[in-house]
Amino acid sequence: MERGGRSERGRTAGDSADEAVGGAGAARCQCPGASHCLLVLHLPRGGATPGTQRNDPAGSTVRPEMGEKPEQRRLLQDTPIKLPLKRCSVVGNGGILKNSRCGEQIDEADFVMRCNLPPLSREYTDDVGTKTQLVTVNPSIIDKRFQNLLWSRKSFVESVSVYKQSYVYMPAFSTKRGTDPSLRVYYTLEDFGTNQTVLFANPNFLRNVGKFWKSKGVHSKRLSTGLFMVSAALSLCEEVTIYGFWPFQMDLGGRHISHHYYDNMLPLSGVHAMPEEFLQLWHLHKSGVLQMQLDQCKKDVSSKKPH
Repeated sequence: MERGGRSERGRTAGDSADEAVGGAGAARCQCPGASHCLLVLHLPRGGATPGTQRNDPAGSTVRPEMGEKPEQRRLLQDTPIKLPLKRCSVVGNGGILKNSRCGEQIDEADFVMRCNLPPLSREYTDDVGTKTQLVTVNPSIIDKRFQNLLWSRKSFVESVSVYKQSYVYMPAFSTKRGTDPSLRVYYTLEDFGTNQTVLFANPNFLRNVGKFWKSKGVHSKRLSTGLFMVSAALSLCEEVTIYGFWPFQMDLGGRHISHHYYDNMLPLSGVHAMPEEFLQLWHLHKSGVLQMQLDQCKKDVSSKKPH
């Protein structure tokens, strides 16, 4: 497979995604007649009247995991992201990125997705880049790092400013505990007049993706944010390259690495099934649906071949 995302039969990664992952959930959202279907909910700023464009199948409804909130009545079920996207980088936070020198290659993509407000300070940019079109925020981060935005609104705004004019992606209506933090983020960014736009994950999308990966053998209490983002990228992008997806304590050369590229804080036990997730992503890599970067990156990205 060449870097251009074509298999030996000359088909794009997007063309073969349905067959490679079973034609459901992760690679496509089961939208009849739709080739790109990231399901998002968009709460317009200033209380604008919801539009009529949808990225759910016509006539379908959004089924949240709890009772309807007043804000849900104003939700736009369209995505402001211009589709289709050609080349996408999905950047996990794995320690394998440390000293990878992949920053330039990551930033070469047309659309870059990052997970859970990762640091992009100068000490990391050679390895992870800076370009960001979409960054996820786990509600627990709002609670633990920013005191639920009760006293740390300015600190939060300063933290997200590094992502510039990006989309902030949150699971507002997927779990009860995610609603208030997500809405606090939305109103905080609105009040401060920032460059970021908040997108809420459509519960239907998250539910379908979860069911799909469970059917493929990923048994966990909750899927990782990274796997959700890869699933979204396969729905949005013609070519997908993923970085920092490596759940092991040693790299390919047998060297010990930290859990994240910026710290060695381990996840809670029993929440995610990271090795099982990695195995599924590896299958997608081997079948040509996406490219998984595990080695150091070369400077000449145009001549780089996948590993």
